[in-house]
Amino acid sequence: MTSKLFVELLYSVGFISLFLLLGVFLRAKIKFFGQTFIPASVIGGFIVLILGNNGFNILKLPDEWMNIYKLLPGILIVPVVASVPLGLRFEGSLKSSKNILPLAFIIIAISMFQFAAGLSTQYVFTDNFYSTFGLELGIGYVGGHGTAAVLGNLLHNLNLEYWEQAQGVAITMATFGLVGGILFGMVLINYASRKNETKILKTPQDIPVSFKVGYHNDINKQNSLGRETTMSSSIDALAFHLAIILGVCAISYFVLNTIKEYKIPVLSEISIWAYAIIIMFIVWGLIIKLKLSFLIDEKVKSKISGSLTEFAVVCAIASLPIKAVFEYLMPILYMVIVGFVLTTIFLYFMCKWLLDGYWFEMMIATYGSCCGVFLTGILLLRICDPEFKSPAISNYSLSYTISSVTYFALLNFIVTTIVFSGLFSGMLLSMGIGLLATILAILFAKIKIKGV
Repeated sequence: MTSKLFVELLYSVGFISLFLLLGVFLRAKIKFFGQTFIPASVIGGFIVLILGNNGFNILKLPDEWMNIYKLLPGILIVPVVASVPLGLRFEGSLKSSKNILPLAFIIIAISMFQFAAGLSTQYVFTDNFYSTFGLELGIGYVGGHGTAAVLGNLLHNLNLEYWEQAQGVAITMATFGLVGGILFGMVLINYASRKNETKILKTPQDIPVSFKVGYHNDINKQNSLGRETTMSSSIDALAFHLAIILGVCAISYFVLNTIKEYKIPVLSEISIWAYAIIIMFIVWGLIIKLKLSFLIDEKVKSKISGSLTEFAVVCAIASLPIKAVFEYLMPILYMVIVGFVLTTIFLYFMCKWLLDGYWFEMMIATYGSCCGVFLTGILLLRICDPEFKSPAISNYSLSYTISSVTYFALLNFIVTTIVFSGLFSGMLLSMGIGLLATILAILFAKIKIKGV
């Protein structure tokens, strides 16, 4: 390894950072981007894609850079996923609201049903599909652009040569889900407000301008990044949190490499990010046991994972294999339509039936995350509850956290099942888990359980 490699890495990431900044500018200046809340990373990534080697080849980027953009999302997503357990503080919240667990199981159920629906594409069309085609529906919708990189990383580790193609289809699905989730979410909000199903919202058009342009120009309204849990004379708080996350990633790679060296069955097939989650749970448990949890601020952690995700997204879209994606254009459009119909109907009626109080506010936030990302849900919820006066934000956040940890644990299991046992086994497993999660959602919502 030479210094030239590091220079190329810095040069290529610095170059794409300029387009990330361009995305911020265009988001603020172009009304369409503001109205649809398309993230700057998506805008910047598509500009590079269109002008780059996979598009019109105007930029003529070096092949080394394109390889970096292909591989970087799969690397960056490891610390993003590893950070999920760090800083989890339920502290009796599960006992204070009966909506949290039902909502978490509803999210798990729809993610599994999206997998099953996506895999059914192979039966509907006669194309020559690769073995895992269709998983991209659940990867792109409930997972999002970052999870598309997880899929690529997982398939790449399994030495499956179609990993890049699968990652490209997943990124395409994530883009459709993100934009469509906001547009259809606005339709649902307008419908619910006319039906008096929203408890706070009176005028759907009163969304803050700052949400559309992407920033506050009044510094007094700008939120804090989080607590400075350490003194800078010792270590910067941001560096402290990042060191824990990256340290867990290093331990995870060491554990996985050791397992592969000794060729331990089953365990050697589990992806790196699955080990990262498990080890982070152990580390966070030790931090709590040692009564050092005051050193961890979840907002700081979230900003680190959010920053890494931004670069993962812009690189993933910039390296999207357009030709490979267009080979499956009709199946992709089929998944897009089925995904929106299934997700809309399931979430609307399940949340209306099972959740108490601000059911629509919790549903629309969940809808945003199950089509786009967590922040999409926050945006839609902010329209219904501008000042977050309802308990919907806390219920949604905790339910999302529970379901996301479960989702990543199940993802590895489902992918390996399809690869080693076939399509039908993967569909059956997804449907079975989805039905089980649905039953559990009903039980926790309808049956009074002591302490919950």
